[in-house]
Order: sequence, then structure tokens, then C-alpha cells
Amino acid sequence: MRWLRARLGMVAGERGSALIEFTFIAIVVFVPLVYIVAGFSAVQRGVFASTAAAREAGRAMGTAPDPVTGAARAEAAARLAVADQSVEATDVVVGYAPAGAGCDAAGSYAPTLTRGEEFSVCVTVTVRIPLLPEFVDANTATGQFVVERDRYVDA
Repeated sequence: MRWLRARLGMVAGERGSALIEFTFIAIVVFVPLVYIVAGFSAVQRGVFASTAAAREAGRAMGTAPDPVTGAARAEAAARLAVADQSVEATDVVVGYAPAGAGCDAAGSYAPTLTRGEEFSVCVTVTVRIPLLPEFVDANTATGQFVVERDRYVDA
């Protein structure tokens, strides 16, 4: 038995060192792993928030009686949907794009809410990664929702 302990490196002076090694490895490996998971979940929460905000803003704009009321409703609906995902609603931008265009063209289009009009609602949310400074806000998530105004609405 003594030769086996010597062969495996179990010497009498090394008792209890496995606990210290395990603690060191746990700190070195698990702390960054937990931070990475927290960062990815924050980004994913921002993506969910932007998608939900675009959908709700599109519904609010599509059912509004006029563009001014619709824009106010869409802004409020987007902020509410973002707050529902536990994301700070400070950096929420609602924009509109013509039918078939992506969110790159958002902001240059204003819906008229005529019968049968089709347009996209784009919501951009700034996502903050935990424990990073405030000036690091280059992470944005954009959600898009296509609205088709009903052809049979009361005039």
C-alpha cells in the first residue's frame, strides 16, 4: 500500500491541500463563468424587451385614430413593454420605416394611418451589461414589427 501512495504522489505532508486547490480553482473558474452568464442573460433580456416593445408599439400605432395619438400611444406602450422585462426604459427609441424596408431606414418615415397602409415599427433598446461603467453603452437590441392598417376602418 505504501508503494501505491508513493506512486500516486500521496505523501504525508500534503494532507488537506485538495481543499485549498479546489477553492482556488472554484474562484478562478466559477466567478468569471457566473459573470458571463449574467452578461448573456442581460443581453437576451434586452433582445426580448425590444421585440416585445416593437410588437406593442405597433399594435398601439395600428389601432390609433390619428398619427399624433398613435405616436404617443406607441411610445408609452414601448416603454411599458421594456419595463416589463426589467430593463431600464431610459434609452428606448421608437422609429418607423416604410413597408419592405429594414430598421436602418427608421426615423425617415412617418405613418399616415390611412386604410391599408403597411409600415414597420422599430424599437431600439440600449442594453447595459452588469458591472460595466455607464459610458459603455454600445450594446443595443432592435426589435421590428410590421403593421398593416385595416382596410375597413371607420373614417
